[in-house]
Amino acid sequence: MFKRLPVILAFVAAFAFAPHIAAAQETLTVFAAASMKNALDDADATFTRTSGVKVTASYAASSALAKQIEQGAPADVFISADLKWMDYVAGKNLIKPDTRVNLLSNRLVLIAPADSKIGSVKIGQGFDIAKLAGSGRIAVADVKAVPAGLYAKAALEKLGSWAAAEPKLAQAENVRATLAFVARGETPLGIVYETDAKIEPKVKIVGAFPADSHPPVTYPVAVTASSKNAATARYLAFLRSSAAKAIFEKYGFSFLIRPVS
Repeated sequence: MFKRLPVILAFVAAFAFAPHIAAAQETLTVFAAASMKNALDDADATFTRTSGVKVTASYAASSALAKQIEQGAPADVFISADLKWMDYVAGKNLIKPDTRVNLLSNRLVLIAPADSKIGSVKIGQGFDIAKLAGSGRIAVADVKAVPAGLYAKAALEKLGSWAAAEPKLAQAENVRATLAFVARGETPLGIVYETDAKIEPKVKIVGAFPADSHPPVTYPVAVTASSKNAATARYLAFLRSSAAKAIFEKYGFSFLIRPVS
């Protein structure tokens, strides 16, 4: 009887710790706009430390992520860089409507390489961005699908700059690829979000687009309709918390809601 005691105790100990082991191995898959990478990586690390839930984030253009979700990609949470692509998946019943919230906002800015001779410029009606680019091109995200590109096109059209600028556009697959064009000196100008410019020391902001020149840069978040992950409620609650607000604001995002905790 006594010889079997260590075996029994080992079994009891393993059973007692099993829930904790399971919790530590719990995972969550998040599809998020490319512009969120640095800030969301920090936020996810904080969430994991406090919850034990590991977050796997996939970053790309919101348009690409929405299409992946439509094709059945196993995402638990979707964070878009605009309302259009969240509306797109909502229209196909691919998110849980009651979980949707407009979480963050951003600003659209004009950037140049850090060593560029281009100084601060005022962006307003009639802004001649094509002339400013000279013989070079203007880096933007895909103006037909990617949010940063859609915002850029809207702004240039509103300011009367689109016709001259369009032939000079160097279009990229997402806003981070746009940022890289300018950081590498491949284009003298680029249009990105303020938060992107802030994390890249090889570029500088030379101007900001007027807020009324394009739709508000808005980041909605929602749980996907296919997700059965119980951790999504905790994750969304964290994203709406004061702790998450501090992280996002550190990177230059504006928090659109009153923190819930």
